[in-house]
Amino acid sequence: MHPLWVQPFKNMEQKHIIINIGRQFGSCGKAVADELGRRLGIPVYDRELLSEAAKKSGFRQDLFESSDERHRFWAFGAGLNDSELFKIQSDTIRSIAEKGSAIFVGRASDYVLRDMKCIDVFISAPYETRVARMKEELGISQKDAEYLVLRKDRERQDYYNFFTFTEWGVASNYDLCINSAILGVQGTAEMIIEFGKRTGLI
Repeated sequence: MHPLWVQPFKNMEQKHIIINIGRQFGSCGKAVADELGRRLGIPVYDRELLSEAAKKSGFRQDLFESSDERHRFWAFGAGLNDSELFKIQSDTIRSIAEKGSAIFVGRASDYVLRDMKCIDVFISAPYETRVARMKEELGISQKDAEYLVLRKDRERQDYYNFFTFTEWGVASNYDLCINSAILGVQGTAEMIIEFGKRTGLI
């Protein structure tokens, strides 16, 4: 493999790189984010945001986990509703983004950072491909895999649409939309990097 892809790019520390990745469930969005982080030498935030938000707010992490990319209408035992938890998490995302380069996975980060220079990406894959992947990775039945993919997509869609007043997965809301099943994890990461270089954001 070419050394360009196994070592962080030179002078990355001189640029403030923010990449927001939305993704369908089972499309390898997190794997692509991790590959980008490795190649660019910058941190990736997925579930790590939950612990960061908990530290920042002083509330228990399980409150954020129970609401993670899901919109519910009832209040939690601590007296916080989903909108308040979203505000705390959004403040955490902004705080991280303002301090340095970062890759954010999900959690409407593209909307939260809409006033900053970012690369907003949405990663998809055919439904059948995602179901097959979940079936194999989790060792579950075809029916359970189908249910899981549909449920997780619906939760992410409802969460994103409610808090951003826009539509999850609609191409016009992103800078780049990629079918990861065509290029694979590494190829998808390479395309995002090439796109970022062409835009001057990487």
